[in-house]
Amino acid sequence: GVIVCDSKAEAEKSIDMMLVDKKFGDAGNNIIIEERIDGIEASYIALSDGKIAIPMATSQDHKRIFDNDKGPNTGGMGAYSPTPIIDKDLSQKIQEKIIDKTISSLRNEGITFKGFLYVGIMLKDGEPYVLEYNVRMGDPECQPILMRMDSDLFEYFVGSVEGTLENKSLISWKNKSAVCIVLASKGYPESYPKGEEIFGLGNAFDDAYIFHAGTKELDKKIITNGGRVLGVTALGDTLEAAIKHAYDVTEKISWENKYLRTDIGKKGLSHL
Repeated sequence: GVIVCDSKAEAEKSIDMMLVDKKFGDAGNNIIIEERIDGIEASYIALSDGKIAIPMATSQDHKRIFDNDKGPNTGGMGAYSPTPIIDKDLSQKIQEKIIDKTISSLRNEGITFKGFLYVGIMLKDGEPYVLEYNVRMGDPECQPILMRMDSDLFEYFVGSVEGTLENKSLISWKNKSAVCIVLASKGYPESYPKGEEIFGLGNAFDDAYIFHAGTKELDKKIITNGGRVLGVTALGDTLEAAIKHAYDVTEKISWENKYLRTDIGKKGLSHL
C-alpha cells in the first residue's frame, strides 16, 4: 500500500498504522519513506527486447478513490489514452532520459529485460520524475491503450522475446481517444461487500468493452468478488466523446453497491 500524506502528523499516524496497528499485515513490517513530489501524474509504458524499447501510447491513470483526486490511493479508478499532458517533446524526453537509460543500465548489470516496462511519472515544471516502476502494463491504463492499437500486438511480443524489435516499425494507433472507467465495490479500497449480482452485462455496446476484474460466476450469475470489479472502456473520435460514451455504458450496468468516479478524463480535457 501507498499513503500520500499532507502533513507531518498524518505521516506519523500512517507509520503507526502500519508498524504498530499492522493494518497492512506482514507487508507493513518494513516501510519506505520517500520525498513527496507534487505535480501532474501520468503513465509511460514501453515494450523492450532487452536492447531497445518501443513506446506504447501515452495514458493517464486516476489513483485516488474520490472525484478531484481526493481520498486514499487505489489500484486505479480509470484511465484514458492518449493524454495531452505528454506531448511529443516530453514523450521523447521520457523515452531518452528514463526508458532507454533504464534498459541500458539493466543490460550493463547483466540483466536482459524483455517485456513491458511501466513507469509512473510525476511531471513538475516540465520535468519527468520517476515515482515507480512496474514490469507489466498498467491496470487500468492497458485497456484504453490496447483499444487504440492498430498494429498486431502478437508480432511485437515475438519481437520482444526474440530480440528483434529494432526491425519493427513504431506501433500504429487509431486516431481516436479511449477511456476506461473502473466500476468498484462501495467501500473499496478498504472493506467492501462481495457476492452481489451484476446486471446489464448482456447489453450490446458499440466501440466499448467490459473488462472483468473482481468478478466470478456462481449459479450462472456474475457476481462481485473484489474491490475493482469491472473496467468499462470505450472509444470516441475525441476525448470528450470517449468520456461520454464510457459513462453512458456504465449507466447500463448495475449492482447494489456499485461505485465509480464521475470525473475520469476531465484532467485531460483541461489540457486540450
